[in-house]
Amino acid sequence: MSGARGEPQRSILDHPTVSQRYFFPRADSPPEVLQVDCGSVTLACCYERLLADAPTVVFFHGNGEVVADYTPWLADELGARRCNLLLAEYRGYGGSTGTPALVSMLADVEAIFEAADLPAQQVIVFGRSVGSIYAIELAAQQPAIAGLIIESGIADPLERVLLRVRPEELDCSEEALAAAAAQHLDHRQKLGTYGGPLLVLHARGDSLVDASNGERLASWGVQTTTRLVMLPQGDHNTIMMANQTAYWREIEAFLDRVQPSR
Repeated sequence: MSGARGEPQRSILDHPTVSQRYFFPRADSPPEVLQVDCGSVTLACCYERLLADAPTVVFFHGNGEVVADYTPWLADELGARRCNLLLAEYRGYGGSTGTPALVSMLADVEAIFEAADLPAQQVIVFGRSVGSIYAIELAAQQPAIAGLIIESGIADPLERVLLRVRPEELDCSEEALAAAAAQHLDHRQKLGTYGGPLLVLHARGDSLVDASNGERLASWGVQTTTRLVMLPQGDHNTIMMANQTAYWREIEAFLDRVQPSR
């Protein structure tokens, strides 16, 4: 598990070629920034803590998005459902320092969780697309969280990396790359460590991260507390808009289940 604050030993999956082809940072920042100190880097997150005594949803966005894309509307949606929102930013995105690095950024989730300033039992973790990697890491580090939501998530990050990078470009073998992924990015193992309530949302017609990813992720959760929802409309980046009523109905029902007193 990659959970200690600060820089872990650098992985081949942090190679600059992987970072350049897998992450697409922009400089846009939200109007109000919460600076989260992760030791070697500072992340420009945003905490919309508008409701007293309410749980917080910690949200990890996709690799082509920034926190500013989600303000203020996501806080409004979750606020209507009696939740506050902490939007996590990545290295090199928005006003954050550093540069994106697939494995090294796993270490940042500890500080992001601490910034929520709540007991784990009052935190719901939500990861979309590449954000599922960091949401799953946080859930494994903090298995007492109230719940985990994965939308358009990635079952095997190595599959995604190999679509963009050849091992010889990293001066390593495919076996070495697979070993690095198994060490740091084993979602089956991490979801087993978490073992709590899990909601998986995926567009049946997702042409970027196909629906089998959602099916695999759901199969790795505890079956009595896991719900898989294949939404009939939309694609990877339109799943929420194309299925708006069903999308938010499922999230609200999940929040009601894991935080009934909010």
